[in-house]
Amino acid sequence: MLKFTVQTTDGNARTGIMELARQTVPTPVFMPVGTQATVKLLDPDEVKDVSEGLILSNTYHLWLQPGDEIVRDQGGLHAFMQWPHALLTDSGGYQVFSLQNARKIYEEGVHFRHHKSGEKLVLTPEKSIQIQNNLGADIIMSFDECPPFDSPYAYHAESLERTLRWAKRGKAAHARRDQALFGIIQGGPHMDLRRHSLASLVEIGFDGYAIGGLSVGESREEMHTALYQIAPEMPDDAPRYLMGVGTPEDLLAGVEAGVDMFDCVNPTRIARHGVAYTFEGPITIKNKPYENASEPLAEGCTCKVCKRYSRSYIRHLYKAQESLGPRLVSYHNLHFLKTLMSHIRTAIEEKRFNAFKADFLKTYETLKKHP
Repeated sequence: MLKFTVQTTDGNARTGIMELARQTVPTPVFMPVGTQATVKLLDPDEVKDVSEGLILSNTYHLWLQPGDEIVRDQGGLHAFMQWPHALLTDSGGYQVFSLQNARKIYEEGVHFRHHKSGEKLVLTPEKSIQIQNNLGADIIMSFDECPPFDSPYAYHAESLERTLRWAKRGKAAHARRDQALFGIIQGGPHMDLRRHSLASLVEIGFDGYAIGGLSVGESREEMHTALYQIAPEMPDDAPRYLMGVGTPEDLLAGVEAGVDMFDCVNPTRIARHGVAYTFEGPITIKNKPYENASEPLAEGCTCKVCKRYSRSYIRHLYKAQESLGPRLVSYHNLHFLKTLMSHIRTAIEEKRFNAFKADFLKTYETLKKHP
């Protein structure tokens, strides 16, 4: 089940409402990533605080551990992880293809070895959909290949045609109509291939469309070039999802291009390394200048971490190797992005998105100019 309505536009930027079975989600939206059926270090109540109620989990990892049938028998992923809100699962394609030399691609699907045990496994479009049907997320993804961005044109073209055949097979295998199914646009830097991919997916017919194959090692300029060209051409009446992208700069670029949905592990990953988002740019809280700093992580931030704790205390937690430090910064970073997306939606509604983007980036670059 998915109903999507565009509410306001400002250039290509747009706000909308995505109605799912368990949640109505405002867009543009950032989705925290809960790879192993948990957003690292945070409990579900905390995740709800710092999200719009839609988070992402990983098909590949949950298939291997604990197993999609176990999750199904436990009442599905929502019940298993005690998350009564909305969920999206990816197809597992990116994880399989990141194995590089440990996998072989055939028309049937992908043969590979378990990344820990070495067990021989096969993932097909039908199997990916079956796993996701068992997991029971509100939004599931078509199985695709994600080639390296700099692969030869001929390989991108060959891979794309196979991915389109897989998309048809996956849709045919989809057995749960309460789950929305998204198709994934591939084609690397080649806009003729991306346009062919998009047109073919629209002909097959999906509930939403995702841009894949970006943020996979290419430069930011290359990513934005592809993004600004393909996103505005995606269907107006379906959600547009940019996969695996989540820095503040890239969120703003994606929104400017017309994207509605984003996900990325970045805010919690950098938190585990002591990096916190602030409106002047990211800071590494473990560094010496914050040893006796009494201010919060980010001036003006309304999250419970910034209301309560000083930079000095949070730095102490990292230096003492206390797990509370990464927990607090993970919460803060996700709250920061939730707040940013809320401000973006307001700016679009008030027809001032371009000015908001310019002002935010000017302030966000402060630490680069005056570290």
